Amino acid sequence: MKKKREKLFSEFPPVSTERWMEEVTADLKGVPFEKRLVWRTKEGFNLMPFYRAEDVENLKVPETLPGQFPYLRGTKVDNKWLIREELGVVGSPSSVNEQLKTLIDKGITAVGLHFTDGMISTDTIKAVLKDIDLNELEVNFYARHNVVLELADAVVAGLKGLGYDLAKVHGSIGFNPFRHILSTGNKWDAIETAVELLKRVEPLKEFTCFSVQSVDFVNAGAYIYQELGYALAAGANIIDEVAEKSGVTRSTVAERVRFEMGIGSNYFIEIAKFRAIRWLWALIVKGDDEIVSERAMKAVVHAESSRWNKTVYDAYVNLLRTQTEAMSATIAGVHSLTVLPFDVAYSHGSDFSKRIARNQQHLLNEESHFDKVTDPAGGSYYVEHLTDAVAAEAWKLFLEVEEQGGFTKLANSGKIQEAINASNAERRSAVATRRENLLGTNIFPNFNEVITDEKLKGLEQDAPQQGNVTALDTRRGAYDFEQLRIATDKLGDKRPKVFMLTIGKLAMRLARSQFSSNFFATAGYHTIDNLGFNTVEEGVEAAIKAKADLVVLCSSDEEYATYGPEAYDALAGRLPLVIAGAPACMEDLKAKGIEHFIHVKVNVLETLQMFNELLGVTSKN
Repeated sequence: MKKKREKLFSEFPPVSTERWMEEVTADLKGVPFEKRLVWRTKEGFNLMPFYRAEDVENLKVPETLPGQFPYLRGTKVDNKWLIREELGVVGSPSSVNEQLKTLIDKGITAVGLHFTDGMISTDTIKAVLKDIDLNELEVNFYARHNVVLELADAVVAGLKGLGYDLAKVHGSIGFNPFRHILSTGNKWDAIETAVELLKRVEPLKEFTCFSVQSVDFVNAGAYIYQELGYALAAGANIIDEVAEKSGVTRSTVAERVRFEMGIGSNYFIEIAKFRAIRWLWALIVKGDDEIVSERAMKAVVHAESSRWNKTVYDAYVNLLRTQTEAMSATIAGVHSLTVLPFDVAYSHGSDFSKRIARNQQHLLNEESHFDKVTDPAGGSYYVEHLTDAVAAEAWKLFLEVEEQGGFTKLANSGKIQEAINASNAERRSAVATRRENLLGTNIFPNFNEVITDEKLKGLEQDAPQQGNVTALDTRRGAYDFEQLRIATDKLGDKRPKVFMLTIGKLAMRLARSQFSSNFFATAGYHTIDNLGFNTVEEGVEAAIKAKADLVVLCSSDEEYATYGPEAYDALAGRLPLVIAGAPACMEDLKAKGIEHFIHVKVNVLETLQMFNELLGVTSKN
C-alpha cells in the first residue's frame, strides 16, 4: 500500500503559485484577476480565491494547541459548548420554574433568566430555581441597569437559601455598563455601579458580572471588525476603570468579564472572529509585565444568533441563517450558544420555533458531532489568513478608540453609535441595491405571503430610540423593504397589479418577466405573468381587461426599439409603461416619453418607493 501511495504522489508533482496564476489568468480571458476574483470585504482587507502554505508562513497567528496561551485555538482541550435558551421571568415564579424544568428535560445546559423590575427578590430566585440542579446548569441573570445591584443581592441570598455552595455555582450577572447609553443615548454613571457590583458578587467565585454585549453592535448592523474592535475596547475600559476605582487588580476584574457576541452570515469570517477575540483578549489582559491569572486571560465567549439579517417575510428562511451562524460559533469553540427562534423579528418565539432553535444545536452536537473536534478550522490556510486579517483590523480599531480616550468617552459622546449606524446605513443601502441579498425579502419573495396582525404588532419594536446623544439604530436589513410590503398588504385586494406584456424572443421575454415579477413582488404587488402575445396591441388590451395598474414590457434589447414605442402608443397614457432592461435604445425610448426602466443596476428600494408614490401606496419610513 505504501508503494502505491508513493507512486500515486509521484504522478502529481507540486504546482507552483505562478503556474496556478498562469492557468487562472488564461481562463479569465483578459479580465483583471483583482477585479473578477479578489473579494474586497467590508472588514478592511481583500480575500484571494485560493491560499497556499506559503501564504501563512509569515502570519502573526500563533502556533499553539487548544488550551494554550493565547488561546486562539480554544480555552480548553475539548469543543463542548453549553446549549442555552433565554427565559423571561414574568408572571408566577412557579410557572417559570416549570418552564425551566421542561427546558432542562429538552436538553439545555445553560439559561438566561431575564427579570422585570417587579420580579426581583430572594423569594423569586428561590422559587424559580427550586429543585433545579445547578451542578448541571449554568444560570445567567439579567435585569435593567438601575436594578442590577438589587438583582445581585437577590441572587446571592436566593442561592444561599437554596443551600448551594456559592463558590461552585456557575453563571453570571449580565451587567453591561454601556448598554444603556448605547441603546437609549442617555448617560448615567455606569462605572460606579460596576464597582459596587464587583463587591456584591464576591461570594460567587465562578460567576462573571460584566457582560460586553457586542451582540448589540451586530444587531445594529456593525461589520465584523467593528464588533470585535469595539468589544475589546469596551472590555479593556471595564478592566481599567473598575480596577482603578475599586483598588483591586486588573486580573481580578478581567476574571469577571464575559463577552456576549453576535453571529452574522459571513460564515468563515465569523469563525475567524471568535478565534481572534480569544487571542487578542489574552494579549490585552496579560499586558506587558503584569502577573495575571490564567482564568483572567481566557475569554468567556457566549454567542447569539443575530437579528439584523432576520426577516419578517418568508421567516422560515431564517432557519438557514441561524443554522450557519450556529455552525460558525461552535466550530470556533464558543463557551455557550443561544440560537434565537426563526420568528424573532416579530415575536418572542412560539413553542414550535423555540423547539426548532434548540434542536438546531442538538443536531450539531449529537448528529454532526461538532463537540468531538477542537478547532477543526485550525491549520486551514484560508481560516488562518482570515483570523490574522480580522485580528489586524480589529486591533487597529481598538487602538484608535484607546487613542481617542477610550470606549466610555466615545460612547458617551455618541461616536461609537454613529460609526455603527453608518455601517447600518451602508448595509441597508447594499440591500436596497441587491449588493447584499436577503432571500425572501429583496430577492425571490414569496408572492402569496401577506402580513398578519401578529407580525405587525411585534414590529413596533423597530422604532429607533431618542436620547441625549445618538443611540444605536437597530433597524434590521429588511426593515425598508418590509415597510414597502406592509403598506401594500394593508390594501388587501386593492394592492397594485403588474401585468407582464411578454413578446418577442422566447428566452429573453421569459427571463425578463421572471426578473420583473420578482422585482415587484418584493413590494407585495400582485404580478400577472403571461406566456407571450403575438402583437403589442393584444398584450395591451389584455392588461386593460385584467385591470392592471402597471404594464411591464418584457422582450429583448434589440426588439425594444420597435415594441417600446408601439406599447407606449397603444397604452395612450391609460397605464404607466415599464421597460424590463437597459437596452441600447434607452435614450430614444425616453425621448418617446417612456420614463420607467427596471434592471439589475437600479436601486430596487428607491424604484419601488417611487412606484408606491406613483400608484398612491403610502409606506411608513
